[in-house]
Amino acid sequence: MWQHKATMPKKPADAFTMPKQPSMIQPDSYEVFFSDLKKRISTARVKAALAVNKELILLYWQIGTQILAKQAEEGWGSKIIEKLSKDLKRTFPDMKGFSPRNLKYMRALAEAYPDQSIVLQAIAQIPWGHNQSLLNKLDSLEERVWYARKTVESGWSRNILEIQIETGLYRRQGLAVTNFERMLPKPQSDLAQQMLKDPYSLEFLTVSEDVAERELEQALVTHIREFLLELGVGFSFVGSQVRLEVEGDEFFMDMLFYHLKLRCYVVIELKTTDFKPEYAGKMNFYVSAVDDLMRHPDDKPTIGIVLCKSSKKTIAEYALRNVSTPIAVSTHKLPKKLQNSLPTPEQLEMEIEAAVQSIEARSRKPTKNAEADD
Repeated sequence: MWQHKATMPKKPADAFTMPKQPSMIQPDSYEVFFSDLKKRISTARVKAALAVNKELILLYWQIGTQILAKQAEEGWGSKIIEKLSKDLKRTFPDMKGFSPRNLKYMRALAEAYPDQSIVLQAIAQIPWGHNQSLLNKLDSLEERVWYARKTVESGWSRNILEIQIETGLYRRQGLAVTNFERMLPKPQSDLAQQMLKDPYSLEFLTVSEDVAERELEQALVTHIREFLLELGVGFSFVGSQVRLEVEGDEFFMDMLFYHLKLRCYVVIELKTTDFKPEYAGKMNFYVSAVDDLMRHPDDKPTIGIVLCKSSKKTIAEYALRNVSTPIAVSTHKLPKKLQNSLPTPEQLEMEIEAAVQSIEARSRKPTKNAEADD
């Protein structure tokens, strides 16, 4: 049976068509997109710079190795450095770094690191200027490699690297007295131990050795950037005089940090006296309270650090032996007394009296001109 099939009328060719509206860019969406793009570009630039630096350091090491070999085989003296510098500059006029001084550093680099694998793994990861500092300031291969790796890990500038070397960071790392091995599971106990120093260098502060504890805390807050650098990688500042309320009583912690790698709070109590056993009891209270009142279920156990003027190891070990929370005892190194460079009031009075007497003596003594006039 034939059925009529309805059809839609065709649209005229010249019929008006609404243009498609461009999709609106959501501000939040664009910010996320742009932020991600910035990170990708920055990462790519850093990788490119590191790749160039790695090739440059490796080239310098190879040049230094060849200089050493030729001097050993052919008996070439130091004058070969001058000749080589002139010839390289003439051959590669667009390249820098071929001065006699730099060539001597290349030779020193090869002499310091005879194993190329060490160069590739650590030394080539840091800029040439940093390597010059390592060669100038350190004699030990182990220390040079350690500081090179720390530089990569922490992103130290050359100036900061030199400060860390001068303050002996290599020797201070991991030396604090702790109960971490007993109170923390591995590998967190090892990581926590290595993050600590003894002593902590606070010589960037403009305070004297007999500063009061509250003044020391305020000075550290004022210079928190430098203090974070001294504490090491991973520390994030939460606050000072952080309030805790327990059964209606208030308590205030000197300084509170969060460690991003260890994923835990770190309480620091500042003492300008020698360590006393009762300090461990107070810190145990703070750490327990932070664990109960502030710690997130995903956080690791809170760590406490008592930072004192000085500490006797055995006393500190006894104080921590039966403490139920992870606590460390370390020391701080403050600037030398400012008063040492200034005269005491008595000394000043004596100096003034001596100066007055000298002036009076000179005024009584006739000059040559006066004698001639007489």
